Amino acid sequence: MTIREKIALFPHQSGVYRYYDADGNIIYVGKAKDLHKRVAQYFVPKERLTRKTAIMVSKIADAQYSVVESEADALLLENNLIKQYKPKYNILLKDSKTYPWICVSNDPFPKVFLTRRVVKDGSRYFGPYSNVTHARTLIELFRTIYPIRSCNNKITSETILRKKIRPCLNFHIGKCKGCCCGGISEKEYNCNIEEIVHLLKGGGRELIAHYRTLMSEAAERMDFESAQEYKLKMQALDHHYSKSLIQSAAGGSCDVFSLVLDPTEAFGNFLRIVDGAIVQSLNLGFKMNIEEEKERVLGTFIGEIEAKFGKLSAEVIVPFLPDVEIEGVEFKIPVRGDKLALLELSAKNSKEMRFNAMKQREHTDPDNFRMKVMEELREALGMKELPVHIECFDNSNIQGTNPVASCTVFRNAVPSKKDYRHFKIKTVVGANDFASMKEVVNRRYSRMLTEDPDDLPQLIVIDGGKGQLSAAYEALYELGLTDKLTVIGLAKRLEEVIRVGDPYPLFLDMNSQASKVLRQIRDEAHRFGITFHRNLRSKAQIESALSAVPGVGPKTEQRLLLHFGSVARIAAASEEDIAALVGKALASHIKASLSGE
Repeated sequence: MTIREKIALFPHQSGVYRYYDADGNIIYVGKAKDLHKRVAQYFVPKERLTRKTAIMVSKIADAQYSVVESEADALLLENNLIKQYKPKYNILLKDSKTYPWICVSNDPFPKVFLTRRVVKDGSRYFGPYSNVTHARTLIELFRTIYPIRSCNNKITSETILRKKIRPCLNFHIGKCKGCCCGGISEKEYNCNIEEIVHLLKGGGRELIAHYRTLMSEAAERMDFESAQEYKLKMQALDHHYSKSLIQSAAGGSCDVFSLVLDPTEAFGNFLRIVDGAIVQSLNLGFKMNIEEEKERVLGTFIGEIEAKFGKLSAEVIVPFLPDVEIEGVEFKIPVRGDKLALLELSAKNSKEMRFNAMKQREHTDPDNFRMKVMEELREALGMKELPVHIECFDNSNIQGTNPVASCTVFRNAVPSKKDYRHFKIKTVVGANDFASMKEVVNRRYSRMLTEDPDDLPQLIVIDGGKGQLSAAYEALYELGLTDKLTVIGLAKRLEEVIRVGDPYPLFLDMNSQASKVLRQIRDEAHRFGITFHRNLRSKAQIESALSAVPGVGPKTEQRLLLHFGSVARIAAASEEDIAALVGKALASHIKASLSGE
């Protein structure tokens, strides 16, 4: 598979993509709101690229991607990967100066400031922040809430005792307690710093609630200026502490594993979280020659990652417990909170890898791909037989006029258009979808039982809810077919699968091949039926317009339509032109009738 064919399968989702050279080295890392569209921009004719970009593209031997929840997470993940791998062509991000961090300096009286450089001097760093305005707002907020210093003076006990530093303007206007001149003790000052650190680590909910209370109290006493000030502070904090999977460079560390299993293969994703940031993401596929327990597959996956990247983190997030125990490692299955969000993100990557593999197999081995799709559908619907032959029914009418139905057929998970059928409703008067559905299903399978009983479908899909499904099931029951095949309804509103006798609908994964096949055959039935109905309606309108004229029979009508092309052109033609075909007297009647006289 060529690199162009591979990148053509990238998903339309936010994420980070990585380019590799022939030696397996990462040469470029980029972020994208839409991975598929962004990566495709590199693989265009060489003349449309800059010289440097064209050189980079010529060295690309492989490409991989990781999906994330949002553009912001994609940006932060991109930054972390660039700092770790230092790709050759990420020139602007090599020195880690791209995105700002909030630094709490390692001083007796620490400063809190914004920086684009992370220096290992004992200071604490939080970020990086994708929005520099947001980071600056936080700095200002902290300086408003806490009387911390903003100067660059080196303040020690000696400088305070000798009074070497004169207090600045901030001290005189009350924005700083004057730590340079002994206005606040080192212990009290550092208590304020620790509260700021606590806020940066995610402990701001209590402060948000406090501001909400103060805002309400200020509004009650008509102090709207103060209320607005509290509101702005509350909103700034609320924005900062909104949930994000990548939060703090000083946060916790863990490894995350997820798996998606098929009968003969499995797809896994590994995420490594270091200090609250995703620094590694890897997808691996496993082919199983025999059926394996999921716990064993997960244990094999964990062992492979440990061999590649060394010792695991002390905390490992998993969807279920593996069949291995590792000393110093605790396996956890989250049920809520940020850890569950990380596991869901990892699972999203696993599913994308599986989908990508299925699409690739569709091109390289279509027969095997279709077999897997049918097996997935059989398992999802709990069927005994493989749904090799599927038929779908849909009704079409407008206010009861020209009621019709359509039947589309899929064989081996692909359309079999030669088997499509149209039906004009014969026994039902008016817009009665339930009775129409029963009539069509009865006609279809009573005829099939007579002509070719061995060609019955394994699965029947009814486009509609419980009413249409019940009507179809009643027709099948009367024909004695309910034990020989499976019938389901596919509701349009939530794409839910409705089964006879089950009060609860079945929700399939919208990205699964099983769900896509059901939607495809339903959409085909809808399209096929609408086209037939539209043609009948147009024909009826033509017939009603000309056949209502006294003296116009089928042959005259045909002669006029063949000559003029449409009823509208007949109405626009002169009486002399019409008379040349049908005579003067009849032409006068036609002209008067079509003009409404």
